[in-house]
Amino acid sequence: MDTGVTIARKTEKHLIFSRKCSIIVAGGDNMINSTAMLLQKYHEYANPAAKIARLVKDGDLTPVIKGLYETDRSTPGYCLAGIIYGPSYLSFEYALSWHGLIPESVYVYTSATCGKKKKKQYSTPFGVYTYRDVPVEVFPYGTKLCEENGYGFVIATAEKAICDTLYTCSPCANKRELRQLLFDDLRIDQTTFTSIDLNELAEVAGLYHTSNHRLLISLIKEIRRHE
Repeated sequence: MDTGVTIARKTEKHLIFSRKCSIIVAGGDNMINSTAMLLQKYHEYANPAAKIARLVKDGDLTPVIKGLYETDRSTPGYCLAGIIYGPSYLSFEYALSWHGLIPESVYVYTSATCGKKKKKQYSTPFGVYTYRDVPVEVFPYGTKLCEENGYGFVIATAEKAICDTLYTCSPCANKRELRQLLFDDLRIDQTTFTSIDLNELAEVAGLYHTSNHRLLISLIKEIRRHE
């Protein structure tokens, strides 16, 4: 398990991620706890580990992954994505759906990481979480820090989610193939696509230095010419 927890500090253009931070928790009694936090909380018990096991058995604690417990079983799964493995932010299919770019609901919490060099997947009582790398140089850009019920979570903007998704796809040969990839294969809604910030999309795409992103910039210029 990666015990680091993602927090983001917002700047004008991007979010700076830090792993030297405390877990983001909800107010009151509902919160996420590490094993170390629980052992400290119940250190006066003769057997703190047995106390934790009883709380799990009674349903007062829900194990998320090894070493992490949630006190509120109704916590939305997306609030936990950056806590389970990080630094990370929600992106790819989940973020595309979140922003209404694709018609399907996505039930896997797909997240972007950097520098991990391997994919990760966790199946938990709160849902399935997947993590995969994007380039280190693009990782901090185009993300938004959100808060819900005291939990902080970071999600890609619509523009960044498109760029991250293209990074995972095989190279297209030309703009026709890119259009097919975007609007047929990925099922991105064309009307929604043209309504997002195309300037921001082109700016973010320029950070990736791949053929798909160069074609995307060319496609954006073509769309602007026909506006």
